[in-house]
Amino acid sequence: MKFALSTMQLKSPAFEHLARIPRKHTGEGEDVSPALEWSNVPEGTRSFVIACHDPDAPLIAGGTYGFVHWVRYNIPGSVRSLPEAARGHTEGQTGFGKQSYGGPMPPPGHGTHLYYFWVFALDAELDLAPGLSLWQVLEKIEAHTLGMNRLVGSYSRE
Repeated sequence: MKFALSTMQLKSPAFEHLARIPRKHTGEGEDVSPALEWSNVPEGTRSFVIACHDPDAPLIAGGTYGFVHWVRYNIPGSVRSLPEAARGHTEGQTGFGKQSYGGPMPPPGHGTHLYYFWVFALDAELDLAPGLSLWQVLEKIEAHTLGMNRLVGSYSRE
């Protein structure tokens, strides 16, 4: 299937699709990841990748665009949710230069941004090394992607 939306579903008890992300899950709040749940997982799924990306961020660097807020991978295929402030699994590099969730926080006066939380179902356990960028992870998982989908939230500075 490669990178195309599938029937897999991603949701959060913290916010609805296209709704405002609660302050608690932003850089202006407690800066903890929201709980996520996914369903309708493709048959043969062996692992998952989760990511959060802000394509509205006014950044273009190294041939990429936007801002990466979260990259989490090596999630076992038996997992169907992550709790709020999730720990464990393997963390990749964010735009903040750290290996952990960094919540939405658009530049002052930049208006509302959309934040895409992605789930990717893979046909293999790839045992990817810690600290990879989102772009490195996407390159490594493309041939193994069985399905993917997203939950989109919005946020603007208060």
